[in-house]
Amino acid sequence: MDIKQLKEKVLQAIDDHKEMIFKVGEKIYRDPELGYKEFKSTEVVANFLDELGLDVEKNIAVTGCKATIEGGTSGPNIAILAELDAIQCSSHKDASRNGVVHACGHNIQIGGMLGAALGLLKSGILSELSGCITLLATPAEEFVELEFRENLRKEGKITYFGGKQELIKKGYFDDVDIAMMFHSKDLGKDIALVGPESNGFIGKKVQFIGKEAHAGSSPEEGINALNAALLAMNNIHAQRETFKDSDRVRVHPIITKGGDIVNSVPDNVEMESYVRARTIDGMLDSNFKVDRALKAGAMAVGADVKITSIPGYLPILRNMELDNLFKENLIFMGVPEENIIEGGDFTGSFDFGDVSHLMPTIHPMVGGVKGNLHTREFNISDEYHAYIMPAKTMALTIIDLLFNKASMGKNIIDNFTAKMTKKEYLDFMESIDKVDIFETKNYI
Repeated sequence: MDIKQLKEKVLQAIDDHKEMIFKVGEKIYRDPELGYKEFKSTEVVANFLDELGLDVEKNIAVTGCKATIEGGTSGPNIAILAELDAIQCSSHKDASRNGVVHACGHNIQIGGMLGAALGLLKSGILSELSGCITLLATPAEEFVELEFRENLRKEGKITYFGGKQELIKKGYFDDVDIAMMFHSKDLGKDIALVGPESNGFIGKKVQFIGKEAHAGSSPEEGINALNAALLAMNNIHAQRETFKDSDRVRVHPIITKGGDIVNSVPDNVEMESYVRARTIDGMLDSNFKVDRALKAGAMAVGADVKITSIPGYLPILRNMELDNLFKENLIFMGVPEENIIEGGDFTGSFDFGDVSHLMPTIHPMVGGVKGNLHTREFNISDEYHAYIMPAKTMALTIIDLLFNKASMGKNIIDNFTAKMTKKEYLDFMESIDKVDIFETKNYI
């Protein structure tokens, strides 16, 4: 068969089984779980893959699972990723009792990944491909519940708060040559967006330590940790004009504990923040300035501050060759070129950015949804568009990469220069992961 015939067979196989894809996506949606808690979602995915005749490795990073589809002959390993976790958005109409919901579209990713796998398997075309396809259902993309994840780390169950970071460390990407996944996004009348760029970030947990005193009768005997935090936030605002426009810096702290009781000078105030930027250098520069601002707030009132920096995610890097392949396959399926957006600027963050520093990756955005991510308005508006279009396009892109003795895939791999080796990546993560205790008495 020629490549066009292979593609047509895969497209037909996906269409023939589209109800299975809708059903598994809906099943994930109806039982949302937060990161590193996705045990039921892992079972749903593992059962689907098992029914396709694949051997499944479960709970690869607390949760998550992996399976591999073999081609006819040896060649590159192409990974399709999808994320298992949901977010908290209690105002969403479908939120669970504890406010958790897939307002992130990760259930759609799962459906798309499984749809691509189903199409490649059910079409009977694998003997024409040289290489293999690894399916990775990954945990914990949303950087939330930091205390819970810190406890997992203390128990030795994880090293990193992000699921893909954890899988990189554990070696699940060691034999992967190219990785792909997608996110859902409200694109209006458009079908897809290829080549998005995103920010990376460093996570911050901050504790201001003061001295308690009666707030009415003897406040002068205390050290107000809340005042230190408020000054620190103002100090951060004063740094904003020093951030380069090209670095697209975003810093957005929140106070998670403002004190204990109203008639006592607050002696323990806690804050969380991300420090986001478009480049690693921008992340490090802005993080240094934020730390300086936090310490200055503490010093102003005589408080101490404990700053815990947590490795967040790296910016996503584009691979033009893969982006072009994905776009060409959308056009092959009849999508008008004017309904494909080229490039996008996202100041949010994805842990897939870490993978993009190690190997060629593709991370398009696909429509079929309405409303902004992580809001009460987010919902699927067109099931076929949301689930089936990315499933088909990823499957067709894999055919391009592995057909004809994987000549195209090998060419992309050979022309790629990684920004970091795995060791350099892990060393960088370790350099970020630290606790800095600033005691004012040592500086006055």
